[in-house]
Amino acid sequence: MPHLLIEAGFIILTMVSFGLLFSDIRRVVNKSPWLSSHKTKFNLFFLTSLVAWAMAVSLWSISGRMADFSIFPFNVIPVLVIPMITIVLFTFSKAAKEILILLPTEHLIRLQVFRVFVEVLLWALYLENQAPIQMTFEGRNFDVLSGLSAPVMAFLLTKGKLSKPVLVIWNIACLGLLINIVATAVLSMPGPLRVFFNEPSNTIVTRFPVSWLPGLLVPLAYGLHFLSLRQLYVRK
Repeated sequence: MPHLLIEAGFIILTMVSFGLLFSDIRRVVNKSPWLSSHKTKFNLFFLTSLVAWAMAVSLWSISGRMADFSIFPFNVIPVLVIPMITIVLFTFSKAAKEILILLPTEHLIRLQVFRVFVEVLLWALYLENQAPIQMTFEGRNFDVLSGLSAPVMAFLLTKGKLSKPVLVIWNIACLGLLINIVATAVLSMPGPLRVFFNEPSNTIVTRFPVSWLPGLLVPLAYGLHFLSLRQLYVRK
């Protein structure tokens, strides 16, 4: 797969995934008992925040600062830490609680299917000698299992064949798979933490638009899990 197509794939996948998320949340917000002005403000704030963060990640990577491993880990810390803090705060906010009560549980789960396409794109980067093998399902990346199981779990959920404990275990297991590949990615980067010394090193994720993977798609993955676990708690 030509590199330009791979780059286009990351852009399209990110926009479609977040578009579906925003559509689901907007639909629930519009059906909520909130005041009309509150609904409009929330939807606008949510959309604006997503666009602003995408632009911030893009500019940080395009500037070359994200690929400057002489300052590692500070070149990647902003992209990893800022969304983590934001998502945790949102997950435990009053607004999120009210949205999660109304949002169908299967919506948060089935959207995780986007991770299958992430793995395909990473594999394509490996074939182009742009990413190390441990970043793919041929190496140490088993996150494709999360994406493959997501639509199955969502389907069983709609049929009432999944219990709360099973959903909790699935979310935690998928978070474990995500932690595994994120750790592998960091340990494959140039710098003092590098453990995997096979070439190429993992620098492709610091270049636009692949930088949207750690900056947007990875946060989307764990954000959906956080929200799903929070939803199971608020829906006692």
